[in-house]
Amino acid sequence: MPSIKVNGVNLYYELHGPEDAEVLALSNGVLMSTASWGLQTPVLSRRYRLLLHDCRGMWRSEHPAGPYTMDLHADDLAALLDALGIEKAHIGGISYGAELSMAFALKYPARTRSLILSSAVSHSDPVLEGLVGSWSAAARLKDPQLLYQVSYPLNFSDAYIAANRAAIATAAERYKMLDMDAVLELFLCFARLNITSELHRIAAPALVMVGEQDILKPRRYSEIIAREIPGAKLVVVPDAGHALCLEQPGVFNALVLGFLDQIVDRK
Repeated sequence: MPSIKVNGVNLYYELHGPEDAEVLALSNGVLMSTASWGLQTPVLSRRYRLLLHDCRGMWRSEHPAGPYTMDLHADDLAALLDALGIEKAHIGGISYGAELSMAFALKYPARTRSLILSSAVSHSDPVLEGLVGSWSAAARLKDPQLLYQVSYPLNFSDAYIAANRAAIATAAERYKMLDMDAVLELFLCFARLNITSELHRIAAPALVMVGEQDILKPRRYSEIIAREIPGAKLVVVPDAGHALCLEQPGVFNALVLGFLDQIVDRK
């Protein structure tokens, strides 16, 4: 799949699904890549034109010097849509990607067909600040093993970790490939997020999902988001931690498709 230079940065992107279908743009979590949507791509792309991309600073996209901001990520996504000839899209993501999606909806309301948010926050309370601060400390030390150790227990439920120990352990090898300077910029960007007071301006239909066992970004954050975005629908998914799209892919996909089908049917 190609990269394209937009807004002064080379972005890696993928397009899947029917060319004449409505576009669904999904953005990654902070340590995820487009490959992390592997359990969504074949399902969602049957009915929608699925656009995936690595944000600036992530994996196969360019890693320019910071600072990064959610507004800058939103501008990058808008420029990517422009370059691909896409006027508007269903905008969504998980964790960092969902927070980017809210920033996009605030800055580009006319281009936001609907909003799909999983495992997100719109600001951080002290506990979350401390947890992400430990991730930033590991990135500053350029220590991938430490970053792995302080992050993976927060990203999954106990049951998922117990059942997938070998697969989760392979992530430690992937962390060795991270550009720690870019990762630190992504963490610092997240640390500056504070948009709760602005969410009332979002007019697009919104689906908010959270795993019942999410300990990194607990359901109270999603409850705030769903309360502040007019008409938003909140779904708490049992037996899932933070990485909802990996832990409960069938539920995740069904919720997204059911929500989008209602939006498309109302056209």
